[in-house]
Amino acid sequence: MTPRRDCLLILAPHASGALPADVLREMLGEDAFDLNKRAAFLTRLFQEGDPYTDLIYAVPGARYLEAPWSRFAADLNRERNDHTDNGVLKLTDFARRPLYPAGFTLTPERREGRLRRIWDAFDAQVGVELEGVALMIVGHSMASRGPALGPDTGKLRPALTLMLGTERAPTFPPDRWEALQAACAEAFAPVLSGDLTRVAVGDPWTTDPLSARWHARTGVPAFGLEINVALYLTEEGEPRPNAIRALARAFEHFADAALELV
Repeated sequence: MTPRRDCLLILAPHASGALPADVLREMLGEDAFDLNKRAAFLTRLFQEGDPYTDLIYAVPGARYLEAPWSRFAADLNRERNDHTDNGVLKLTDFARRPLYPAGFTLTPERREGRLRRIWDAFDAQVGVELEGVALMIVGHSMASRGPALGPDTGKLRPALTLMLGTERAPTFPPDRWEALQAACAEAFAPVLSGDLTRVAVGDPWTTDPLSARWHARTGVPAFGLEINVALYLTEEGEPRPNAIRALARAFEHFADAALELV
């Protein structure tokens, strides 16, 4: 084990498919008591999140924090006051299918209560875990093509995307971007093939909001990593044999290399 891993904090903000009971009731109403409908709905939310990223990103010896609730309860990788369609409290999924019954209204009081319980609690945990940290990595997965609710609808996405900020507002030192991209390509080379070989920087997103938020607050270098789900899931959403384990090993090597750069 690399001794410096205790200086690395990894966040997995979208791995969960769980919902607090009150949010589940708001979304499903009486169908929450139909166990088959409940299970199907929660499976849908899990698959529309970042499925299995907890297994991919949890590196032995590193600090690790994952969100306990689905991004559709509250998206911790959005700003607290983000009221857009794909903001912190979403009313539709990424295919723009409603998450709530017709006529549902999220009142300001209910909105604030949910943010206080979910967003604020996670934000406070990150602040505690960042003490003494040299690097923070935020781990995500992305659809193989841009969804309806996204900046690149229908476009084929890279195998991996590093979100390092912009030239004017970097979250990771710009003079090490090229080295980080090379380290990522080398670490993940064993799992890249076919149409999924490109390791991009800033495509389709330049900045990871959690990285930007905490880099601005603390100065700790941070970046987000997106892994294309086609690397480990079939088109039906089933895990490919051994793919998740292979990605976890690749990420472990990359995390060590990224630590060396800071």
